[in-house]
Amino acid sequence: MFTGIVQGVARIAKITDKPGLRTFHIAFPEGFAKNLEIGASVAVDGVCLTVTQLHGDHAADFDVMQQSLAITTLGSYHVDGAINVERAAKDGAEIGGHPLSGHVDFTAHVGAIRVLENNYVIRVAVPPEWLRYIFAKGYIAINGASLTIAEVNREESWFEVWLIPETLRMTVFAQKAVGDALNIEIERTTQVIVDTVRTMLSDTLGPLLPALESLLKQQGSSTENLVELLQSTSKK
Repeated sequence: MFTGIVQGVARIAKITDKPGLRTFHIAFPEGFAKNLEIGASVAVDGVCLTVTQLHGDHAADFDVMQQSLAITTLGSYHVDGAINVERAAKDGAEIGGHPLSGHVDFTAHVGAIRVLENNYVIRVAVPPEWLRYIFAKGYIAINGASLTIAEVNREESWFEVWLIPETLRMTVFAQKAVGDALNIEIERTTQVIVDTVRTMLSDTLGPLLPALESLLKQQGSSTENLVELLQSTSKK
């Protein structure tokens, strides 16, 4: 498990391709790899990878399967690329962000960037089918960083996050440009609530569910709004 608090920016020092496998040789920031062991888990831009070889206390190798390369941004990475890294959380560790599995759900793209005084706003373009799990004020992990969703636009399929200077300093986000791909892991509790509500509605209404969704849409609402109401009620 990871906490979503990025511990530093590392560098891809070397990439070696083998049949069905790609090995990343990653150089870490000072102090990151202290007491790191073979078999340990490290989140690399939000993807949980296993240490396969150590190189002193400053670098390590990670083997990545073709499937992981295909469904994450790792397949497009190159030598000297910068990446967010976080070591697996220890028992009793403070969860400064929210619990992450390191299993990326989908990739999205930077749709727009706005630079404001002491704030950096990234708009993320999302595949429409994943929007049901994304709510304003909820959590989401982008390249392994736990962030709070500021705004969601379901009509245009995007959400925004606002980053403070410290987040920019400790992550790769300041280096991202419009069109760049991002690894996204949705918050699991939200996923469970959404899927449970949708299953309940489907089981209860059956063939009437599409009619309800159509009616809600005409009124400027959706089943996602029902989930959001349920979440807000459960927090009171």
